[in-house]
This record gives sequence, structure tokens and C-alpha cells, in this order.
Amino acid sequence: MTPDQVIEALALPREAMVGQRVPKTLLVENGAPTAADKRLIEGGVEELRWVAALKPTTVGIAAFRDSTREVVEVAVLTLSIRTKGGRETKLARLVELVHRAIPYHLMLITSESASPPTISLADKRWAQNEGGKVVLDGDLLESDLASLTPQVRTELVAALQLKAVLARQPRATLYTVYRGWIDAVLAAEAARHTGSFTAAESPQRAAERQEALQTCATLEASIASLRSAAAKEKQMARQVELNLELKRLKAQHEEARQKL
Repeated sequence: MTPDQVIEALALPREAMVGQRVPKTLLVENGAPTAADKRLIEGGVEELRWVAALKPTTVGIAAFRDSTREVVEVAVLTLSIRTKGGRETKLARLVELVHRAIPYHLMLITSESASPPTISLADKRWAQNEGGKVVLDGDLLESDLASLTPQVRTELVAALQLKAVLARQPRATLYTVYRGWIDAVLAAEAARHTGSFTAAESPQRAAERQEALQTCATLEASIASLRSAAAKEKQMARQVELNLELKRLKAQHEEARQKL
């Protein structure tokens, strides 16, 4: 699956399509807080393209405003990156920089060479004590389409379609559309653990799933670290201690998995 296929599957109105290339200079000016980030953008970005702009005038969906955030536009961009060493760390940083540089809620479709793309989303809010500035609200959410099963990948892309998102919303705004995209990606990530793609039936259920996914990720990192330490440990008593801790973490992981 290519970025173009993902965009086509979204089935966005023609009026929302932009199709403009974003100069790297603008990305550097707005999203490179350090010299290292500037070098990363200049050397790692092949092309950044603004594909679509979902606004009340282009999709007929109301804007959203409250004391925490304002959503007057939802953007869809594609990012093509150059293949270099340290891919995982650099790719993660590049994606974060783009999300921070764009002031709107953003779906970013990132690709490298011929590999299936990664979809990333991030909620945003007003910055505290910094009038007019927008910051990320929580962690970046990503789904690597290449690592999903064909069935889950198909179900995810279908759930991201604009009409499908609107069908799940009793009263749609641009923010509920974006949250609908987030919920769909959460369902795909949960399917890695459960084996099936199941849409959340409520915002509360989606929030519980997101928390459970974060818990699973934290526990998996701890379990991997403990396994490595246990394999290197020479003292029997310490091995027993580490194995008991592993057992406890695995039980917590299973408890979190059941909440997905």
C-alpha cells in the first residue's frame, strides 16, 4: 500500500485537496529548535507535501473551539524521507518535528522507498501561558501499515474513510473527525495484541484503550530489559529474583491486554 492509496481511501471531497509541496525552509524555520534538528530536516526529508485541508468551507463540517483547543482545519500531509543510517531514531524525530511545525491537527503519512507508509496523528492544545501557541497534547500516535496483518490494514483504512468516521459521530465537528481517526488507529494497534480490529463504541472506551496500549508498551520494554538482565546474571539468587519480577510484569501485561 502506498501513500497515494491511503489518501484515495480517505475519500476526501475534491474541494479539500491542496496538493502543494512544502519547502524545507519553512519546516526548518517552524520546526527545528536545534541545529541537529535542522540538519536532520535538510538531510532526511525528500519531500513534504500538503495533500488536503479539511475546513468548514471544504468539507461542510463545523469547526471546534473550547477553552483547551481550537480546530478550524485538519491537515493531511505526506512525508517522503531519505534512507540513511539510524533510521528508526531519525524517522521518529522527523515525524515529531513535522507534527510540531504544523499548527493544525494533522494526519501525516510517512513513507521510505517502496515500503508501506506509517500513519501518525497527534492531538494539540493551546500552550499554557503562551498566547496563540499550539503544542502537542499527549504522545504521538503511529501505526506502521507494513507491520499490520492484511486484514487489519484493510479494516483500518476503511475506518479512516471520511464517510465512515462521520457515520460513527452523532454530532460531527472537525475535532470529532480527528478523534475518529485516532480511535481507528488505536483499534489497529490494539489488534496487534488481540488479533482483531474492533472499533471503540464510545470516547471513554477509546481513552481506556489508549491508556492500556501505553501500559502494554511500557511493560513490554521493562520485560525485554529484565529478560536481557536475567540472561546475563550469574548468581542463582538474583536469577530467581529477576524471574519472579518477570512473572509479575507478564501478569500486569496480560491484565492491560485484556482492556484492549
